[in-house]
Amino acid sequence: MYKVAGPSEYLAITGFQIPDIKLSKKALILPGQRYVRVNVSPVNYTFEVQAMSAEKLPFLLPAVFTIGPKVDDEDSLVLYAKLMSPHEMSSNHVNELVQGIIEGETRVLAASMTMEEIFKGTKDFKKEVFDKVQLELNQFGLIIYNANVKQLVDVAGHEYFSYLGQKTQMEAANQAKVDVAEARMKGEIGAKLREGQTTQNAAKIDAETKIISTQRLGEGKKEEIKVQSEVKIFENQKDADVAKANAELLALKAGWSQAAQLAEVEANKAVAIREAELQSEVEKKNALSRTEKLRAELLSKATVEYDIKVQEANRNLYNNQKEADANLYEKQQEAEAIKAEAEAAFYARQQAADADVYAKKKEAEGIVAMAQAQGFYLNTVLKAVDGNYAALRDYMMINSGVYQEMARINANAIKGLQPKISIWSSGSGGPGMEGGSASGGSMRDIADVYSMLPPLMKTVHEQTGMLPPAWIGTLTDNDTPSVAK
Repeated sequence: MYKVAGPSEYLAITGFQIPDIKLSKKALILPGQRYVRVNVSPVNYTFEVQAMSAEKLPFLLPAVFTIGPKVDDEDSLVLYAKLMSPHEMSSNHVNELVQGIIEGETRVLAASMTMEEIFKGTKDFKKEVFDKVQLELNQFGLIIYNANVKQLVDVAGHEYFSYLGQKTQMEAANQAKVDVAEARMKGEIGAKLREGQTTQNAAKIDAETKIISTQRLGEGKKEEIKVQSEVKIFENQKDADVAKANAELLALKAGWSQAAQLAEVEANKAVAIREAELQSEVEKKNALSRTEKLRAELLSKATVEYDIKVQEANRNLYNNQKEADANLYEKQQEAEAIKAEAEAAFYARQQAADADVYAKKKEAEGIVAMAQAQGFYLNTVLKAVDGNYAALRDYMMINSGVYQEMARINANAIKGLQPKISIWSSGSGGPGMEGGSASGGSMRDIADVYSMLPPLMKTVHEQTGMLPPAWIGTLTDNDTPSVAK
């Protein structure tokens, strides 16, 4: 069915063969399509926005906004049709949306300004509010056609603006008093000033009159002298003009005489030049005729030689082409033979590689099967030992011969060694020195250390080959040290 929108409406069509949404004034609605009439008439919204300045002073901002869709912007109109078409512009939903945007932007802007800045810069404040509200309305495809913000109003209980008006009135009254006193002062001072200026001006006029009369006499004399000088200058100028005219006449006569003589000489020379040019043309014609004769003779000979050389070159070119074709055919046959040989070698290598891959695949399958069998085996043994991993480890080490291998490696490590083991004792009894007992003599510990030194030195010598220093003593065969004297 065919639908036509009103003057302030658009048809928003969706559905079959329309990817997103289509706006039109008139359209044929096909089966599988839906349409909605979108009203684009602007609507007036009246608000009283309550905001607060940076000093925490509340105030009311009465405003009237005329808002509607952007009919001259297709993208904005499509956006409005998507988001706002289910609602009428005068509905509570749209009213609350617009009011929320205006109140939010106004409060944010007012919170960053003092009351004095808002009151003095009301025009800039209003413009800033409109710009920020418009920025938010853009996302809904709306535009502010007109906005009217009234005078700022006090909130009940806060009379800032009334007090500010009273302050202005008092300042105006005080300024009026000051202006009256200043006017009275200026009147009295002006009267005295006018009297003094009258006396001064009278004296000044008398003096200027005398000066002007003197100046007039001097100017009369100057004018007389000036006229006489100008007459003298004029007479001299006229004499100079006459002399200049005479000189110019003589110069013209000399020029005309010189020009006549030059014309006569040029005429004579022109005749001679023309005779020379004609003689040159005759010689050129004679040389050209001789040149053409020689050119014809040489050209006929050169043409015959050229034809002979062209025939020889064609014969040589034909022979070279045949020889090159034969070489090319031979090279092509050799290349085809090499290609066939390379393909045979490639096929053989491919078959060998396939066989190798198959063998590797079977080997990998065998390894996987062995690993699965070992896993099943280990799982079975672990269940047999009731999940004791230590017992499983010992069993595996015994079964794989780890302990036997460890014993063999240790035996091989000490095989062939011939260790020397020295055992000595300092004794456990006997009388102590200085008549003391064996357990309580004061020199017993020193004696034990001294008796232990000889076997200790001998053991060190046997194990490492190192001899004790000379100041301790030397080793003897009977195991008794000889103390150096």
